[in-house]
Amino acid sequence: MNDWTTSHDRVLAQRHAEGWMFLIEAARDLRTTGAIAPSGKALARALTAPIRIQSPHPLAVLEAGAGTGAVTRALIPQLSRGSCLDIVEANPRFAARLDRLVAAHPSLSGRSGQVAVHQSYVEELDTTRRYDVIVSGLPLTNFRPEQVERIMTRYMELLHPGGTLTYFAYLGTRRARSLAASRAESRRHAAVDEVMTAYQRAYATGRWTVWGNLPPAHVWHLQRPLVRADRLEEKPDEARR
Repeated sequence: MNDWTTSHDRVLAQRHAEGWMFLIEAARDLRTTGAIAPSGKALARALTAPIRIQSPHPLAVLEAGAGTGAVTRALIPQLSRGSCLDIVEANPRFAARLDRLVAAHPSLSGRSGQVAVHQSYVEELDTTRRYDVIVSGLPLTNFRPEQVERIMTRYMELLHPGGTLTYFAYLGTRRARSLAASRAESRRHAAVDEVMTAYQRAYATGRWTVWGNLPPAHVWHLQRPLVRADRLEEKPDEARR
């Protein structure tokens, strides 16, 4: 058995274990887990694109809702020396797994303190740090609209002016929910859509479709303005798409 085979088998075993962990946590509470499978490589790459674009400059990065670390593993090797990463995860079992991932990651050898895991809700994160990039894996469509508004407000507070927020939304969820959900659930989902559409119109710099994920997803990039929001002129329609 060669090294490649051993490494490949190890990756497959890890993905299998993570898949089962997601299913178990989804069964516990789908509202906070939000998915039944970890993000794929293509989705992780799209979410972390702003970090690659700004490399090799030192960056302050926040990952919120990291789950079992599928995106974290793609993110860590992209951190330049002098960069820092805060990982926020409310689920205690996922947070413990992320601690182990960080402790064992080969890219962090000799870089003590570059990455920190916080078991917390992002709205309650106690920090004075401001971030160049925020990568969100939170299942926003599973939350109440007032929760989504609090989270998005907090994201914008945590970003440096000119900083970028990336997040994803699965394709087809609106249609699926309209067919299966109760009226109250449909109203909640529509209200969340309204909140997110307002942020997209005000701050979006791009949207990409990632077909190579299960399920496929849109990835959005939003940018905090360089000037105060009350001084902004309305963006042209072309910039909102």
